[in-house]
Amino acid sequence: MSGLIHKSAKALKEEGITGFSKRTVRYIGKHVFGIIPEEPVIEVPVPQEPVAEEIVPEEPPAPEPEPEYHPPMVDVLFINGCDSSVPHPARYRVTHQREQLIANNITSDEVYYVNLQLEQVKYAHLFVFFRCPYTDTIGEFIETAKQLNKTVLFDIDDLVIDTKYTDTIKYIQAMSVEDKALYDDGVNRMGHTLRLCEGAITTTERLAHELGKYVPEVYINRNTASERMYELSEKVVKDRDDQEVRIGYFSGSITHNDDFMLVMPALKHLLQKYENLRLYIVGELELPEELQAFESQIVATPFLDWQELPQLIASVDINIAPLEQSIFNEAKSENKWVEAALVKVPTVASKVGAFDRMIEDGVTGFLCDTSDEWIRALENLILDENLRKQIAQQAYQYAKEHCLTIYSGLPVSEHIMSKMKPSAVFVFPSTEISGGIMVALKHASFMQKKGYDVTILAYNPSLPWMEYDGCKFPVLSYGVNPVFAYFDKAVATMWSTTPFVETHPKIKDRYYLVQNFEVDFYEPNVILRIQANQTYQLARDIQYVTISKWCQNWLKDKYHKEACYAPNGIVVKDFYEKERDFNGKIRILIEGDCAVEYKRVDESFRITNRLDREKFEVWYMSYNETPKEWYQYDKFLHRVPYEEVADVYRQCHILLKSSTLESFSYPPLEMMATGGFVVAVPNGGNAEYLQDSHNCLLYESGNEDQGIACIERICNNENLREQLLSGAKETVAKRDWSSIRAEILALYNIEE
Repeated sequence: MSGLIHKSAKALKEEGITGFSKRTVRYIGKHVFGIIPEEPVIEVPVPQEPVAEEIVPEEPPAPEPEPEYHPPMVDVLFINGCDSSVPHPARYRVTHQREQLIANNITSDEVYYVNLQLEQVKYAHLFVFFRCPYTDTIGEFIETAKQLNKTVLFDIDDLVIDTKYTDTIKYIQAMSVEDKALYDDGVNRMGHTLRLCEGAITTTERLAHELGKYVPEVYINRNTASERMYELSEKVVKDRDDQEVRIGYFSGSITHNDDFMLVMPALKHLLQKYENLRLYIVGELELPEELQAFESQIVATPFLDWQELPQLIASVDINIAPLEQSIFNEAKSENKWVEAALVKVPTVASKVGAFDRMIEDGVTGFLCDTSDEWIRALENLILDENLRKQIAQQAYQYAKEHCLTIYSGLPVSEHIMSKMKPSAVFVFPSTEISGGIMVALKHASFMQKKGYDVTILAYNPSLPWMEYDGCKFPVLSYGVNPVFAYFDKAVATMWSTTPFVETHPKIKDRYYLVQNFEVDFYEPNVILRIQANQTYQLARDIQYVTISKWCQNWLKDKYHKEACYAPNGIVVKDFYEKERDFNGKIRILIEGDCAVEYKRVDESFRITNRLDREKFEVWYMSYNETPKEWYQYDKFLHRVPYEEVADVYRQCHILLKSSTLESFSYPPLEMMATGGFVVAVPNGGNAEYLQDSHNCLLYESGNEDQGIACIERICNNENLREQLLSGAKETVAKRDWSSIRAEILALYNIEE
């Protein structure tokens, strides 16, 4: 049992259901939803000094280590390329978008791009690279994601994807040669990652227009305020009773110096005209010489933590957002207007880009082109307190309805879902190879080749990936890796795998691939028999599918379940034919797990033990169990890799198969495909393709004399062999996977 399950059980026992629930909420909130709750303040009582005797305190127990973190599978993984020294872009474009998505039931996780590992491609359907410069790991990651039919998008909030844009910034032009070369390299690598993606998400119309030159599709998801920002803003909205009028300029980075120069003449004029006017500057702005004479009216504040910013914005009466006219500035978002609107402060902004689109001039703010317009708008607000309140209230109402994560998240969530490739999950009991697993992998390969993003979920996987038929499938461990992702289709492959398919809430179509009557796998009076039987009465929204007419019949007759049927197949090119020579020693192949009663391997050996060993040789092939002591054999083949099984068949003349219970019996079909001969006991799993004296010889279970006689007939009758070979070729041709692919896909309502 995994560490996660052990910790959960321990928490449930020690903390009860309430404590366990709180712990679970914290875990999911932190690792899936990106929510890190504030810890409550706990008052610690002050210990009293001992009165009579000295008390030696017990040594505190060692803190229990945190449970090992196992990444969950989610719908979207954000790869954040923004360094923590510049936190606000990632907050808006990763944290806030994650909040938009989870508000609409789309789960996500995030990782810093330097920490990205190729293995993480397994844990999401869609990947969003935010401001990520290209690295070899990112290149390999994107290539692998595309091979797995996963979607890769790019997100960016500035035109830092090509030096033709960044070269227009005066601050960048003033860099030293060495610094600019380093900066340009990052910009070019950002563009490299962008061009590898299938589309982009961005903040403004101008950005979308420019990004459209690099990727085929761009979606605009404007910056929005988070629930936490909304909460903080609501707390600080208040009226002041002093006579000062305060203008606030929240510049951010030093690259905004030139923007401030645009409004500087208007500010100089107004500071000189109104003694009660104050200018608050926040950020890295260099105060121009022209304003130094008004130093007593200017308050400068360095960068603040974003959680302190609403209170500071709320302390001013007018917010200004000047921007020079340029492609780079047209691409910038309207964040400054939204932040001020939420604390009911009116904004005067340049008539540029997103401000021009989002602000209704004279209604939710003021837009300016010239210095005279700046003076007029600011002076009206300085002199008219009611106008300030009116504009602020209208801006607040609009921002609250349209610019909060929860209220604005549905369109981007729908876009994200529309970009995901169709997805499927196959739930396996393990990754150990068996006939049933091979069939399920074949179905999975058909889906992947049809464009599906296919995941294998196994209870105790021994492999991190599974490969089959030219396809590679990521494997996750059920019970270790929490699964919060959506799937279009989920397929249970054994009775023990049905709980996930039945209970996982985010599944569109549910299937149960029935390949055998699994009740009879167990001895009488074993609880597993009851549990297996229960799965033939699952919820009605689960579609039963099968590859055996025998299974289809008993599901209907015994359990009143209608199951869709498609035949099993074989990769004919892998099991090519080889002519057998019956002039020398005849080699008999026995195949099956001798520990499984219904495989009847003992019966096969009772037959071959009676054969003339001068004339016959016996090979035994088993994936699990080793031979019993009394078995007489010449060669034992244990755990033969599947790709080598056909060669084993080609080296043998006759397959002796005594099983009485099979869902679909592959070995006889595979032996016939290689040009060999089959002696078998009829059962539900071979009845639909084995025909006595047409493509094989059948004998009655338990009638060992009849089994020996069938072997002798094949060895001594050349005409019979020709007849059986002809029938076998006809049977195998009808079972070529390529000819029944459409029928398999139809089981899952997928058109060829």
